[in-house]
This record gives sequence, structure tokens and C-alpha cells, in this order.
Amino acid sequence: MRILIVLFLIAAVAAGIFGAARWEEQNFTAPGPAQAETVVVIEPGSSLRAIATRLADAGVVKEAMFYRIGVMRRGTGSALQAGEYAFPAHVSMTDATDMLVQGKVLEHHVTIAEGLTSKAAVAVVNAEPALAGDAVAAPPEGSLLPETYVFRRGTTRTEIIARMRKSQETLLAELWPKRKAGLPLQSPAEALKLASIVEKETGLAAERPRIAAIFINRLQRGMRLESDPTIIYGLTGGAPLGHSLRQSELAQANPFSTYQIAGLPPTPICNPGRDAIAAVLNPPMTDELFFVADGSGGHAFAKTAAEHGRNVARLRILERQQVPNTR
Repeated sequence: MRILIVLFLIAAVAAGIFGAARWEEQNFTAPGPAQAETVVVIEPGSSLRAIATRLADAGVVKEAMFYRIGVMRRGTGSALQAGEYAFPAHVSMTDATDMLVQGKVLEHHVTIAEGLTSKAAVAVVNAEPALAGDAVAAPPEGSLLPETYVFRRGTTRTEIIARMRKSQETLLAELWPKRKAGLPLQSPAEALKLASIVEKETGLAAERPRIAAIFINRLQRGMRLESDPTIIYGLTGGAPLGHSLRQSELAQANPFSTYQIAGLPPTPICNPGRDAIAAVLNPPMTDELFFVADGSGGHAFAKTAAEHGRNVARLRILERQQVPNTR
């Protein structure tokens, strides 16, 4: 009889333990209390207790102690990683733990548009709240590759600028050896200068190779580039003028003005994108030497000065027609 009683008690305890374990498993995998996506930052060096408390305070888990015990039971406490996490609505404790173990942190993006000056690009970086560290100064003009960069909260502004500079260096190192033979460019630095002018001359991707080819032709013939954006850069550092170029501004001494200087300007005038750089290093064949705005957002191209003069005359007529009559 005593043996039966002992066996019964053992069975009851085992059943209770099994039932408790089953209940714990069901609750650990059940939908959590969060009503919407919840962003939580887990600081580096946080203990399991601190992480559990942080999740409970944010409403991701219901009970900090229950979550802590569940993680300890599964032996994953030491594997939880710091970072910024976006937990989905009703995430279970199991899935939340998996995110923390796998380090599925929230990713942020900062975009540097093609054609921004280094000063303008740094302003974008310094204004990004998810980046850490002090504000950074503008690096050399043309040294950043315009792209969208993905980063984690806590990445410093210095680190993201270093990535942008490395990306530009890597792209030039890749494209320069594959350049078209016979180009009037002596170095990747010169290619970057010309690409920056191409970038600022047109906002139409389809026009970049054609404009690059025209500038290459002009350099090969010893003609000045005569690019308006180089004048503007010399006057304002790349900031918009706010008005059309004036004759006085054209005549003003300007080390960047390719109406005044032969060849390329002292530095790039912006940060060109990969398409502008590729266009300069592998331009198409063309006999064209001139282009001017056509009044519709694109450009009219010409092989001769006479043809170019007619295109300019048409543009001037369009401009006069668009000026409102204030009389």
C-alpha cells in the first residue's frame, strides 16, 4: 500500500511539473500584449533583468519576471544582443527572444542625393537623429558617393562619412582601369572633376553620357568647357544663385569659371553619382561640341557653332515668351 501511495505522489508531482511546463510553453509562445509596433532600445551591457524590465515597461511582454524565467529556462539569456528593435504588434515572448538573439535590429537610412556639395551632404548627416557623435565638418568636395546608406542606431556621423568616402574611392578604383582609351583625363581625380560638372549640367539620366562626350570632345580640341555650374560654384560654393547668371557675374574673376580657365576647375563642384562618373570614363562616340537648354527640361545639342547659335536663339525666344507682361 505504501508503495502505491509513493508511486501516486510521484505521478502527481510529475503530472504537475509537466502541466506547469506545458502552461509556461503555451504562454511563452502566445501573442503578446503590444497593440502596435513598439520600438525598444536595449543598451549595451544590459543584464537579463534589465532587458526583461525594459520589455515589460514598453508593453512588449506582460510580466518581466515571467519573461526572465522563460529565457533562463531556454538558456538564451547570455545571447541577447543590444540594439534598437522594432517589435511587431502582439509579438510573442518566443519571437521577441529570437529577435534579440539574432540581433534583428532596426535599420535606418540616410540618403545623399547626386549632385550635393560636401557641405550640403554633411548637413544631411548632421541632421540625422539616429546617428551618434558630434557634428562633422565637410570633407573634400567630390569625395562622397551619393547613395542611400543603411545603418544602425548608434553609428557615429564620423563612421557614416568614412563609409561614403570609402564607397567613392572603391567606385573610382573599379571604373578607372576600365576607362575608354585616349581620354584627356590624367587621373581619377580629373575624372571626378569632370563628372561633377556633368552631374550639375543635367538632371536627366539619359543625357549624362551625351554631355560627358561633348565635354571630352571639347577638352581634346583645347576648347574651354564653358559650363555655367562652374561659375555658380565659384560664386556661392554650390548654393543656388536665386536668379539667372548676370553679365557681371560672368565677368567676375572666378578660379572655377570654365569660361575663364582652360581645362578643369581646381576641385570637383559637387559629389557626382556613379552614373556621371561612368559616363565620363566611357562616353559614347559623337561629333557634337555644344548644348544648351531647350526650355522643356532637357537640352538641344549641336555639332557646329552655327547650329548652336540657332538653338540659343530659340531658347531666348522661349524665355521672352515666358516672361509675364507687367505693363
